Amino acid sequence: MVTSGRLSVLSVFSGAGGLDLGLEAAGYETIACIERDKYARETLTKNRPQWNVLDEPDALVLQRTLTPSALGLAERELDVLAGGPPCQPFSKAAQWAPRGRAGLRDPRARTLSAFTRLVERFLPRVVLIENVPGFVLGPGSALKKLSRELERINKLKGTRYSARAHTLDAKDYGVPQSRRRALVVATRDGETLAWPSISAKAPVRAIDAIGSLRPDTLPPLRGKWAHLLASIPAGSNYLFHTPSGGGEPHFGERRRFWSFLLKLDPGRPAWTLSASPGPSTGPFHWENRPLAIEEMLAIQTFPTDWKVAGSFAAQVRQVGNATPPLLAEIIGRAIASQLFGRSFRTSLKHAVKRTRSALPALLLPAPPKVPAKSKLPTPHPGEGKGPQPRVSPRPKSKQRASKFMASTAHARAGRGVPDESR
Repeated sequence: MVTSGRLSVLSVFSGAGGLDLGLEAAGYETIACIERDKYARETLTKNRPQWNVLDEPDALVLQRTLTPSALGLAERELDVLAGGPPCQPFSKAAQWAPRGRAGLRDPRARTLSAFTRLVERFLPRVVLIENVPGFVLGPGSALKKLSRELERINKLKGTRYSARAHTLDAKDYGVPQSRRRALVVATRDGETLAWPSISAKAPVRAIDAIGSLRPDTLPPLRGKWAHLLASIPAGSNYLFHTPSGGGEPHFGERRRFWSFLLKLDPGRPAWTLSASPGPSTGPFHWENRPLAIEEMLAIQTFPTDWKVAGSFAAQVRQVGNATPPLLAEIIGRAIASQLFGRSFRTSLKHAVKRTRSALPALLLPAPPKVPAKSKLPTPHPGEGKGPQPRVSPRPKSKQRASKFMASTAHARAGRGVPDESR
């Protein structure tokens, strides 16, 4: 049962609990979590034993079997159905994977249908989705399918759901990380939500979030290009070691992911954390090392006592995929105040304070240990002329595969391959 006075939430694709933590701080109570990853399930139960992590972990199964009565609710009694369907089919980084940026053609996108079936079963007052911008933007977005599904529910149940999407950058709301996200809200009775206005007068810096942390264990620096990291200035990336970058010409301009050998600038918000980084994928600490899990959690605005289960790679995946709790708290407050008449007089629980700490005296970049090649590397050849995303290995036709490749090709000259992840 829901604690008196709190709003009920059914959490789908809960992950490490970032969205739920933020909603909890805004006066909501998670009545159940649906999460398939075994390490994420362990993270949830370890930190919030009172949350009901359902035994059946698969939303594709629960869309057919889970009923409101199983959670002690009647139809239309649930306040919020919230979640972030797996974003890989919609992310920019996905277009370089073997499946290509397939969007709704990706088998993993079936989870969106499972989510809307749960909407149909519970008929919540509010539907909340958090995801990557590609979820609502571009030819492979999910917004049209989501709108069609909600319209089907409206005709069947007499509701007035309408998906309204908004994209934002988390750093504009006090999160010490530049992280572009998409939010979708649909209300059962057709009410509209005014998105929270930008609240950060000055961005919270990386040093504010992690400058005072002293992690117990620091992950080792690995990979073919590890020797170059110390020679790159804070706030820069591999572009420093291109012909026009000021370092040694090891790489062609715009030939790598933006996150390749990317280092934090302590005086600016962190770059976007990745869920599946390679050994040379940043952001790295300005002290020339990978970030520790404690530091990643702080950049994402998790509480200091939050423990993440699994191997280091499993922990990185959970934290990199998570919704920043502070962002979820701000959105949760907007929904609660505008749609449920709640008021707030306390400060944000997950806010990160700007410290008065002076920026550290950074060491000058060390010279690279490997001499530059005699032949200068070539830059990216220009818009539409660089490497192309890989498409599905089994296209329905050569013509369709060609159209799909053309529609998903990276077309922004000067940016190299995409840097968005999660």
